[in-house]
This record gives sequence, structure tokens and C-alpha cells, in this order.
Amino acid sequence: MFTIRPYHHLTDETAVIDIWQRAGLTRPWNDPHKDIQRKLTVQPELFLVGELDGSVIAVTMAGYDGHRGWINYFAVDPAYQGNGYGKQLMQVVTDKLFALGCPKINLQVRADNAAVIAFYESIGFAQETTLSMGKRLIED
Repeated sequence: MFTIRPYHHLTDETAVIDIWQRAGLTRPWNDPHKDIQRKLTVQPELFLVGELDGSVIAVTMAGYDGHRGWINYFAVDPAYQGNGYGKQLMQVVTDKLFALGCPKINLQVRADNAAVIAFYESIGFAQETTLSMGKRLIED
């Protein structure tokens, strides 16, 4: 049975980082351990994992700043993709953001990741004509 629950720091960190790595989400300039620690200080209730038969197979970090919601580090273990688990996880996190009064969700996808773009489009997300910009404040 697939269940979705809040992230538990003491038991989930290794599995979560493993999923992120196998899904191709980690980058050398972002330390996933530090990203987890940072998330646990801000809206930890929006850090969710999906479990199948007791094993973590999906994860997302979300946030709401009072204007927009953001989905970050959304991944399903590649061995379990295509079974509807990502759609279920996205629905739960969307419902949580909506309950907070969030009017719109944003997320970022690498432009060359056609399969992930197709997934997000299949669940109602659309490409927008905005340019994402960033500025690093703390080097990992």
C-alpha cells in the first residue's frame, strides 16, 4: 500500500537522498544533507515522503511564501515511476498548499528533461514564458 506522510529526519534521510541521486536531482553545488537541514527549519510539514510497503519511494519539499507555492526536489524512485505514485504525491502536496490559501504553484524543471516536463504537463502544469534566475548566498 502506498502512503504519504511527513519526512522523519532520523529514518528517512538516506533513502530520500538516494532517490534524489537516482532521479538525477542532485548537483555538486547543492549539498542534499544541508538542503534537508534547511527545510526542517521552515515549514517541515510540507516535506513529504511516499512509502510503499514500508520503503520510501517518493519525496517532495514544498513551501508557501504567502504569494506562491513552490515544489522542490520532487522525485519518485526510477524503479517505481509510471505507476501513479508521483501523481498521488503531487495531489497531497497540492491539497496542503491549497489549504494554506496558496493560489498558484511554481516548480522548476531542467529544460532538457522531456520526460519530467511531460509528466508535469499531464497533471495540469504548463510552461510559462518566464526566466528563472538565481543568486547563491551560501556556498555548499
